[in-house]
Amino acid sequence: QAEDGNIEYKLKLVNPSQYRFEHLVTQMKWRLQEGRGEAVYQIGVEDNGLLVGLSEEEMRASLKTLRRMAEKVGADITVLREREVDYDSDVPRKITEVLVRKVPDNQQFLDLRVAVLGNVDSGKSTLLGVLTQGELDNGRGRARLNLFRHLHEIQSGRTSSISFEILGFNSKGEVVNYSDSRTAEEICESSSKMITFIDLAGHHKYLKTTIFGLTSYCPDFAMLVVSANTGIAGTTREHLGLAMALKVPFFIVISKVDLCSKATVERTVKQLERILKQPGCNKLPLLVNSDDDAVTAAQQFAQSPNITPIFTLSSVSGENLDLLKVFLNILPPLTNSKEQEELMQQLTEFQVDEIYTVPEVGTVVGGTLSSGICREGENLVVGPTDDGKFLRLKVCSIQRNRSACRVLRAGQAATLALGPFDRSLLRKGMVMVSPEMNPTICSVFEAEIVLLFHATTFRKGFQVTVHVGNVRQTAIVEKIHGKDKLRTGEKAVVCFRFIKHPEYLKIGAKLLFREGVTKGIGHVTDLQAITTKENGLEESLGPGQLSF
Repeated sequence: QAEDGNIEYKLKLVNPSQYRFEHLVTQMKWRLQEGRGEAVYQIGVEDNGLLVGLSEEEMRASLKTLRRMAEKVGADITVLREREVDYDSDVPRKITEVLVRKVPDNQQFLDLRVAVLGNVDSGKSTLLGVLTQGELDNGRGRARLNLFRHLHEIQSGRTSSISFEILGFNSKGEVVNYSDSRTAEEICESSSKMITFIDLAGHHKYLKTTIFGLTSYCPDFAMLVVSANTGIAGTTREHLGLAMALKVPFFIVISKVDLCSKATVERTVKQLERILKQPGCNKLPLLVNSDDDAVTAAQQFAQSPNITPIFTLSSVSGENLDLLKVFLNILPPLTNSKEQEELMQQLTEFQVDEIYTVPEVGTVVGGTLSSGICREGENLVVGPTDDGKFLRLKVCSIQRNRSACRVLRAGQAATLALGPFDRSLLRKGMVMVSPEMNPTICSVFEAEIVLLFHATTFRKGFQVTVHVGNVRQTAIVEKIHGKDKLRTGEKAVVCFRFIKHPEYLKIGAKLLFREGVTKGIGHVTDLQAITTKENGLEESLGPGQLSF
């Protein structure tokens, strides 16, 4: 049994002494902290993982003790599954797996971001509509109407923008969605775990939006939706490749099983399994058919990224939808508490993904806090502007999942109100950092890349659109080290120059680029930083230059 992590093996917990009980409670607090508010207890298992099992009576007493422990730390427990162990005794022996979830103190609910990928018309928006609205679809797209943001999306039935949907789970593991609570604030208040679905566009025309959604919103997981009747078609392979290139762990949902025969569904599953087992993917498909499978899938999936759970469900008949909910309920976060604390101790850095103007509030920016802590009333600098400057601003208020929030911690997405700051000075891809960070910006950078697909040869002077995190800009290939040109599948270190304005980049950041059919991935290896003296940070931070 691992010392860290949120899974605890216990042989039995029958009538512990007061001292032992206190020790058990402390241990539970530690496990909950490791899993950021979630822990899994396996009762009837020795510390070395041997499945011993307990008799009915001992199990009942152990669960009672566990419930007492959970009450002491303010958590709720749910039995995930029970299993009988075949031993030589006449009494049937069982092991039980229990999920302990803490009602979050200081409003720190678990927040997982799941990006939804898949070909056009595979049923992504409909599936999200059914999960978040709590009512089944009528087969003609009623469930997805609430998700669309534009009139043309409602008319064509195709998602073209990125929309966010939330699904909550309370501490007992029950779904909290729009069926019983009307507003997003209510969902946030009554759930201890939130899953934010990022609904991306499936159509090839909107590929840049989909890439932006995957790179800048930093999803924890991706859900690839494949329609059972069409199988792997269109952009499915491309989306699969994107998720793998960005190292986002993904699981697969085969939708619309009510439309086709069992044989067709099986054929789609086989087709997927074949692709996943290919040397390029190297994944281990795991078909989920029961609650037991869903529990196993969720735990294994988080531990080893090679496992890919596959669900077969229907948004119309509701078949197997519960399995997906069980899976999402148990899915643990990828980072443990230690990593998050380390991020929080660094200087503040917020990525700007969206910019709005809200009446009576002023300019509002949406995005993700990649490191540090951001509080209301904090003074930050935003940039780089077109001439490479950073401008001062003040955070007036913070909202997270549509409810006000005082403090924002690393890894959380939120919207910040900036008051009367001029919107025209902002653009997507900027960062807001603390003034003492002295951020490095560059126009010229080097990256080690792999060319995934290219029609002709890739050489100096070629223009591509580069995506690094929330930065998206056209860049020119200045130089390819050691080679004149690149062909499909080749690796090289390439020097790029942004054509419009300098950007804030970090060494080691993942990079994607595309131009027509050309695609490539890689990571940033070197930056030619523009020093702050040149770009006029000194003057712009001087008094009286920008006063609100």
